[in-house]
Amino acid sequence: MRLLVTGAAGFIGHHLCRLLLSRGYEVWGLDNLSRGDPARIGALERMGMRFIKADIRNPEDVRSAIREAKPEAIAHLAALISVSESLEKPDLYHAVNAVGTRNLVSAANSFDVHRIVYASSAAVYGNPAYLPIDEEHPTNPLSPYGETKLEGERCVLEEFRGDGRGIALRLFNVYGLGQNPEYAGVITRFMERLSAGEPPVIFGDGEQTRDFVYVADVAEAFLRALTCDSAEPQVFNIGSGKSVKVIDLARLMISLFELDLEPVHADPRPGDIRHSCADISRARKVLGWRPRTSLESGLRELLSELRG
Repeated sequence: MRLLVTGAAGFIGHHLCRLLLSRGYEVWGLDNLSRGDPARIGALERMGMRFIKADIRNPEDVRSAIREAKPEAIAHLAALISVSESLEKPDLYHAVNAVGTRNLVSAANSFDVHRIVYASSAAVYGNPAYLPIDEEHPTNPLSPYGETKLEGERCVLEEFRGDGRGIALRLFNVYGLGQNPEYAGVITRFMERLSAGEPPVIFGDGEQTRDFVYVADVAEAFLRALTCDSAEPQVFNIGSGKSVKVIDLARLMISLFELDLEPVHADPRPGDIRHSCADISRARKVLGWRPRTSLESGLRELLSELRG
């Protein structure tokens, strides 16, 4: 099976490419390298990946890439992902996340791609009306980031015409080795400060909750979505199904680092939701997927990798 992964130099994208290559798939990677790490592309090419440098904002770039790669299916992870940056640069986020996705769908329709699996986000839900959040929960994003991910999701689900249809994976808080500290989630920011012997900084009171899922488990979810038997557009939550307070996360990580520290608090950030927890029963039933890595195990593995 020949697969194209957009955002191949990014955090989740390069983990997914490594998994696909290790399972024997023919993998083509696409990235404009504006934010991803070029060294990842070199490592993936040594594993057998073919790489195309292209920008999804350019329709001709996208058409040329799909024409060359001739993928049976596409995992679409190329995106901008910072809530705070999206508040400052909404037009840029619309161009990449929404228009770029429409360009990809249009090209995929022209070249008979079987399936697109789209990296959506729990940010499309906004502040939850109930917990855990299932896929039928109303969507009400609080930031341009969330709005553009939802627009891209609708494009994949409603406009893609491949016989395998479009699938959107609404990712909750993904963590693991290789997150860009500038755009990373709370775990990577805590890890960076604790590695320097400094206390983690919590935005707000720390009572806010998040659902953390390990990047290796997310890559497996993409693989299952790419290869599952499906003939209709579908949406799946991809998370741990467990809610963790940010203050408890900070204390767990301080303990793992064996430091005598207390977290420090800063003002809440605009656009951040208060609580989050995924209902992942649909992904369990339809994809046969479940997260295999507990939060503590994932943190221990991440810490071990960072220490060499």
